[in-house]
Amino acid sequence: MGGFFGVVSKEDCVKDLFYGTDYHSHLGTKRGGLAIKAQDGLNRFIHNIENTQFRSKFDQDIVNIQSKSGIGVISDYDDQPLLIRSHLGNYAIVTVGAIKNVESIVKKSFKTRWLHFSEMSRGEINPTELAAALINQGHTFEEGIQKAHDEIEGSCSMLILTAEGIYAARDKLGRTPVVIGKKQGSIAATLETCAFPNLGYKIEKYLGPGEIVFITEDGYEQRKAPEKPMQICSFLWVYYGYPASSYEGINVEDVRNRCGAILAKRHPVEIDFVAGIPDSGIGHGLGYASSAGKPFKRPFVKYTPTWPRSFLPQDQAIRDLVAKMKLIPIRELIDGKRLLFCEDSIVRGTQLKGTIQRLYDVGALEVHMRPACPPLLYSCKFLNFSTSKSEMDLAARKAIKDLEGEGEVDLKKYSQYGSEKYRAMEDRIREKLRLTSLKYQSLDDLVRAIGLPKEKLCKYCWNGEE
Repeated sequence: MGGFFGVVSKEDCVKDLFYGTDYHSHLGTKRGGLAIKAQDGLNRFIHNIENTQFRSKFDQDIVNIQSKSGIGVISDYDDQPLLIRSHLGNYAIVTVGAIKNVESIVKKSFKTRWLHFSEMSRGEINPTELAAALINQGHTFEEGIQKAHDEIEGSCSMLILTAEGIYAARDKLGRTPVVIGKKQGSIAATLETCAFPNLGYKIEKYLGPGEIVFITEDGYEQRKAPEKPMQICSFLWVYYGYPASSYEGINVEDVRNRCGAILAKRHPVEIDFVAGIPDSGIGHGLGYASSAGKPFKRPFVKYTPTWPRSFLPQDQAIRDLVAKMKLIPIRELIDGKRLLFCEDSIVRGTQLKGTIQRLYDVGALEVHMRPACPPLLYSCKFLNFSTSKSEMDLAARKAIKDLEGEGEVDLKKYSQYGSEKYRAMEDRIREKLRLTSLKYQSLDDLVRAIGLPKEKLCKYCWNGEE
């Protein structure tokens, strides 16, 4: 998905920019980039971070630079930031989200013969460059950002660094967050609020959907008021977001604890202890254990020094290998025990199946699973949530195919919690994963755990409703 951080300060801000950007490293592992305002204009630094951490690649860069304003990005897809020269002036831009109608925008642009696009590998267009091209059609940055929001299908939040300050703009439906923070002499914009506390910033404002603000060393000014409709991604609280972050004033870890507690009340079972699949299942597991009055233990420990996140490599065999190597079982805690695992979700289920088998291999008597969200039935249309190339890779869709065979299927019947079709799908997934029991979180319970009105949350991947 990716994340960004920007800052304008009365003093040198490079340290804040460096660490603020680094606090988004859990959101992407492809590219990291910084852009700063220097005496001779705008400078940028981009590094490949697929095989190493953001900090190690930029250590030498930041030693030799000074600046009072800059933007940074962690990307899971394209090279960023981009430096743009246009009638609006010179600027740097970073974006977060996913442009799903790239080809239609490009074809429309070619008909006017007024621009071209550089190609990435495999003939793809850099989505951040596409966003910049749309912005450049405006007479002002505000007008251009609005045009980009109107044209883009999917989502696109952005930071734009100019000689005068930084524009921060949230996606038109608020699918991803943008938050303003403030400390003495500095104003910052971030996706993850976990970047603020250790740098001394306090949350000043959560931007609304489509809202645009302009940040200078003296403060920030609203340039476009927010729209009312909101569709923030529910998965930020379930999985993507960092536990110390808050969106719309609601903390991630707190929501995960509530998810687990609700699961414990809704689906109790006799077990010896509760665990969470590291790391995103831990918050859910702690909430379950506390509510159920059961101990929380770590039958797996995660070896993080050398193994990156397992879902990002394109090759399934590599993903499975990474998932296996980074989780080390502790036989003394597993042998002869009845375990219940909480997890953020079940996406494909391929890695989870191997994890469950390893528990049985070291002596587990029973393995129960309580995912914190409903079965995933649809691929995300608005963010780069998963690398799955087909919806049929999803565990729920494979189970439905087993039950229904080839041909058209009414997925609505499978998304109805507790229905006959739903229970059959859930049980088929349980059988394929070799679980003693499997009970998903209902969508209504997930919404209750988050605490926002249902209409303000994007729930497309579970019920197909936009």
